[in-house]
Amino acid sequence: MANLHIKDIYKNFGKTEVLKGISFTLNEGEVVSIIGSSGSGKTTLLRCLNFLETPDRGVISIDDKVLFDGDANIKLDDDEIRENRLHFGLVFQSFNLFPQYSVLENVTLAPKLLKKGTNEDIEQKAKQLIEQVGLTEKADSYPCQLSGGQQQRVAIARALALNPDILCFDEPTSALDPELTGEVLRVIKELKIAGRTMIVVTHEMEFAKNVSDKIIFMADGIIEEIGTPQEIFENPKSEKTKHFLQNSLERI
Repeated sequence: MANLHIKDIYKNFGKTEVLKGISFTLNEGEVVSIIGSSGSGKTTLLRCLNFLETPDRGVISIDDKVLFDGDANIKLDDDEIRENRLHFGLVFQSFNLFPQYSVLENVTLAPKLLKKGTNEDIEQKAKQLIEQVGLTEKADSYPCQLSGGQQQRVAIARALALNPDILCFDEPTSALDPELTGEVLRVIKELKIAGRTMIVVTHEMEFAKNVSDKIIFMADGIIEEIGTPQEIFENPKSEKTKHFLQNSLERI
């Protein structure tokens, strides 16, 4: 089960308000794409969901389990934070693979550390995930021997290795050359077809339009508009949304 409920998430860095009351729901099997200009709070929101940052206020829950309640004044300990993170897999912009480990070792490292099965079972599952992202022949290669697109596909396999409820992507193609972008987007599309629940922060408008069940447009730390791809791209209500989409289309 992976029905995510986000209510009134606030996050400040010093005197700078980055998130100003973010609320939305994500149902199991849905894909939501988050779009918006740089500085709108998209990455900070993902980092709060993955407990890399702690919100100042708000509630994060999956189904009936409250993972974070900022009004309860209960500080999560390190074990609780690690447990909460297991609900989410995060794929970073810049891959963040361990350069000293092979592809197979990168994918198996976390499950082995967390003792999520026997080494044999973990390696078998990892090989299946590596095959799923189309890199079977690269299992023994090191990150420096891979293209950027291949590294990002390894990062996706690594995020899937712990079987998270929700897979999060933070601009997964922003560090890639245009010709490598397609191979990563194809993998995400295949995950969508397989029923994965995902949150994708992206600047790829056509991808967001074709893959998402919902689009969130963020501006200045708030959700300016939320709707289906058809509603957002064909009939946006907010002037900020219209302006952003017009500028994005002009850049294509």
